[in-house]
Amino acid sequence: MTDWTDPETFARALEQVETKEKGNCFEDFEEGDVIEHDPGLTLTKWGNEAWMSQTLNHDPAYWRPDAAADRGFDEPPIHPDYLTAATLGITVEDLSEKGGYFLGRTDLRFEKDAVYPGTDMYVESEVVNTATSSSRPRYGIVSWRTRAKDLETDDLLLSYERTNMIPRREPVETDGGERTDGSRSSSDLRSDGGSAASQEGDGEKEDGLPETFVTPEGGYFEDFVEALEVAEAENGAVAYRHERGRTQDDVTVASLPLATLNTAKQHHNVDVMADSPSGDIVTYGDVTRSTALGHARSDEETWREVGFDDESFHTFVTPGDTVYAFTRVLEAEDSVEETSTGSRTSSENDPSTDEAGTVRFQHIAFNQDDEPVYSGTRTAEIRKRSN
Repeated sequence: MTDWTDPETFARALEQVETKEKGNCFEDFEEGDVIEHDPGLTLTKWGNEAWMSQTLNHDPAYWRPDAAADRGFDEPPIHPDYLTAATLGITVEDLSEKGGYFLGRTDLRFEKDAVYPGTDMYVESEVVNTATSSSRPRYGIVSWRTRAKDLETDDLLLSYERTNMIPRREPVETDGGERTDGSRSSSDLRSDGGSAASQEGDGEKEDGLPETFVTPEGGYFEDFVEALEVAEAENGAVAYRHERGRTQDDVTVASLPLATLNTAKQHHNVDVMADSPSGDIVTYGDVTRSTALGHARSDEETWREVGFDDESFHTFVTPGDTVYAFTRVLEAEDSVEETSTGSRTSSENDPSTDEAGTVRFQHIAFNQDDEPVYSGTRTAEIRKRSN
């Protein structure tokens, strides 16, 4: 009788059996395909608070009923960062579990002022583009439009477009040049972090930086307006770093992505990742992002989150790395129409206009070696001091 647990016998068996693989390859995606992601997720108070506490997002409106009521909420709602991470986490098994670089995300919009605990969420993704990577013949590039909806009402909660490199079953020949669709290659996307990173005003030094940097006196809307006026007069920029840092540990690297149903081996399988470019498991990008945003929000009076654009992840974050944050203020408007980036902003008919103004930021997360690890532009409504 065969002893299947004998180490030598079992090792031979492993060499001969097939592996039932998870995830999809590049060839499995075709433009126009719509993928419904099972099983969905019930957004809970516990999951919300676990995410916020570990990423240092301490806005009291998401913790306490009295603060929530002051902000116009019925109860403490689901934090936008947790909603974003849960939406993406659900999609991983179908879209990106095979691996490949997360190239970026844009046009992220929150469709409701508040989503409350107990909401049963389902998620679907539509393939909007597939392309050949000019530099990596073993990978293709896929973009999806992902939508999170309320299962009971079918109301749209959140949507965004993200782009990943996805392994091919069979490599293809490439010329190493420009992509045939005219867009930038993956290496281009990773190197500059989006168009916002290259926008500088007059009065630049040889390294492209402005002559002066201005820090807002406080975190209210008026403080950002005043700082921008001072910076314009001095041919400078409103830019500053945040003191807090968060070192990545077992909770942030493994537990938080698992709580969003993110099954990517990059976050959980030390054995596989030991031979990867990172040499270790890596932090879920939305944990890195949310941690940096938590640092930034601690120095401002956030009223509502509106949306994000040009989000890119620049290098790996592994256990033991510390995530810090840097902020650049791009513009502040009391009441404006659609911005050039497509962000929704306050209008005269928006009830929040009297309470808050709209500010657009660029946020950069960086590690203990001062290397950028994430960047993105964010539009948020910031509370006015007079209220």
